[in-house]
Amino acid sequence: MARQIEAHRFSIAVDDAVLQDLGERLARTRWPIEPQGPAWSFGTSLDYMRQVVDHWATRFDWRAAEARLNRFPNYRLPVDGRLVHAIVEPGSGDDPLPVVLTHGWPGSFAEFADVIEPLAHPERFGGNAQDGLTVVAASLPGYAFSDPPAAPVTPRQVGETWHRLMTDVLGFERYGAHGSDWGAAVTSWLAYDHPRSVAAIHLTTPILHADGAFDPPLDAEEEDFLARMGARMAGEAGYQAIQGTKPQTLSYGLTDSPAGLAAWMLEKYQGWTASFGSGGPPDIDLDHLLTTVMLYWLAGPNAASWMYRFLVDGSAFALPPGGRIETPTGLCLFPHDVALAAPAQLSRRTYDVVRRVLAPAGGHFPGLDAADVLAADISAFFAQCRRSSRQDEKS
Repeated sequence: MARQIEAHRFSIAVDDAVLQDLGERLARTRWPIEPQGPAWSFGTSLDYMRQVVDHWATRFDWRAAEARLNRFPNYRLPVDGRLVHAIVEPGSGDDPLPVVLTHGWPGSFAEFADVIEPLAHPERFGGNAQDGLTVVAASLPGYAFSDPPAAPVTPRQVGETWHRLMTDVLGFERYGAHGSDWGAAVTSWLAYDHPRSVAAIHLTTPILHADGAFDPPLDAEEEDFLARMGARMAGEAGYQAIQGTKPQTLSYGLTDSPAGLAAWMLEKYQGWTASFGSGGPPDIDLDHLLTTVMLYWLAGPNAASWMYRFLVDGSAFALPPGGRIETPTGLCLFPHDVALAAPAQLSRRTYDVVRRVLAPAGGHFPGLDAADVLAADISAFFAQCRRSSRQDEKS
């Protein structure tokens, strides 16, 4: 890296008093009643939550989670007067491309714990060291160890922050980006606003669209997709309305009750993965889920919900009329994501799609339930883009 950042290195080390307070709150959990009906049909299962709280209080090892995250170099880096948390893992090879990874809600940088090393050091997993990427796994403002903003910020504004992080702070002139959920929106805006700096982007959903009527009009497949997507989201959008209109009211309960926070978050891990419709719990390791819940508990969950104001008003995902992202784009679409796989022609209305893969497994949080698939596709995509760039330079 061109700039010295070691002065901003830190290790995750939560005070024992914080963990003691958490344990006392878990022990005093006040349980609701539950209506009769299929498990999960009214929200997070009561039986499951009793198991979660018991595991959290008696078996979950936060110190082991800290060690897992601290095996990478963590930093809190100054950008525009606030500190942004990021793991920065220098890649192998002669000239590793920097790539910033961005999570969404209710996710965290911990989703990338099993992705960082294969991306940065592919030779350790049977790959080529020359395909190594310098990985910057950043925490959104107000998430984990990133300072909260003073007021809600848009994904486009976060993209501006990421650009300054990558260029002014880390010293990279040109870089790539990957994102899912809000991270896909941040990554997309980053490419739209800084096409000379962003070499390529990789997304798990083509989340942005041009504002206004579609031109040319949608075909039958596109119309069918939008209808199916609307039906899929019909039972999922309540949290968006609350977090996008009255997040402060919600925050009192989530900030005071660890069980309440976990129930609010874990419902999404059940509904946005292969567990959806099964009546069973999320098919993701509970310790990994609790690691992310802990990151929200430690930071306070309030600021993490503020961006939804711009989903509710429609501005978060709407490019200017006629807008299009011309940066080379790779899509890796996961079969159990709440965001259904969009038809290729619909994605190409907004993005310069040069690679589109239908993944064999995984849901909305592929770093947790399909980390090997996600890492392999990110690596293959950026290797493809670099080869193409070199060929263009030769010609």
